[in-house]
Amino acid sequence: MRAVLCKAFGPLEDLEVAQLPSPVPGPGEVLLSVRAAGINYPDALKVLGRYQSKPPLPFTPGSEVAGIVKGIGTGSTDAARFAIGDAVYGTRLTGGFAEEIAVDARMLRAVPAGRSFEEAACVSTIYNTSYYALIMLADIRPGDVVLVLGAAGGAGLAAIEIARARGVRVIAAASTVEKLAVCRQHGANELINYADDDLRTRLKELTSGRGVDVVYDPVGGRFSEVALRQLAWGGRYLVVGFAAGEIPRVPLNIVLLKGGSVIGVFWGEAMTRDAKLAGEVIDGVADLFRSGQIHPPVSGRYRFAQVAEALHALLERRVHGKLVLLP
Repeated sequence: MRAVLCKAFGPLEDLEVAQLPSPVPGPGEVLLSVRAAGINYPDALKVLGRYQSKPPLPFTPGSEVAGIVKGIGTGSTDAARFAIGDAVYGTRLTGGFAEEIAVDARMLRAVPAGRSFEEAACVSTIYNTSYYALIMLADIRPGDVVLVLGAAGGAGLAAIEIARARGVRVIAAASTVEKLAVCRQHGANELINYADDDLRTRLKELTSGRGVDVVYDPVGGRFSEVALRQLAWGGRYLVVGFAAGEIPRVPLNIVLLKGGSVIGVFWGEAMTRDAKLAGEVIDGVADLFRSGQIHPPVSGRYRFAQVAEALHALLERRVHGKLVLLP
């Protein structure tokens, strides 16, 4: 089979398209013929060697896939839920940028009728992360106000949709009129343009000085402290990532004065440490996907030979929504 291969941490252009042996599904695993793989910001960081954890070399990037069941491992009731030919989607820490992949059956769900492989390939990372952050960690409830930074990216749009499905008010912040229009399409109630508006002033205006209950921050950088200062009493600040490339250093007295919480969101690690929690998150997202409450925003499609180009687009924050790799 063909797969994208990273032999050494370094430039994205060093990624190769290689011929590798087809994987054999182990106990409890399902072998997929990949039809689409989601491309995510952490995939680029892993190749560059800048992610929180480094996979052993060599490795194939890619953490979310959708495809057709081609083989089933033995010894697991989870794997026995599937049959050859089923359309499924799911997640693994690496290995997705390949024509075939073996996935733990507990991480797989059926592609709902009427939804495409491309959509399904965009569910397992950003939506699981956002559900874990907003529902499991921040415990958002109707009446809350949620600020989403970097709202037009894949993670931001997923957060908007999950928050709106929970019945909360969403303020989306992004850097262009075009990006904010996408946020509106996905359900944002109010919009803030970083380029034209003062974030602090607009948040005070939109919340009548009360502040926001939750900040969802996949960006980091210079707006993080501003957003933290606009937490309402007892607010929760979700640290999701650092797409801006800068890890902010904030005065901790702000957290004390707000009676608030700063919560780290590391879905990949949580998923591996707590199988029960992982199952609850995956089922919650699957219910939203099946009921049509989330709409993964596919905005770009790439072939294996174009993978470096796609990852650069993510690093340079030129993407609205999600990119997919098509074997």
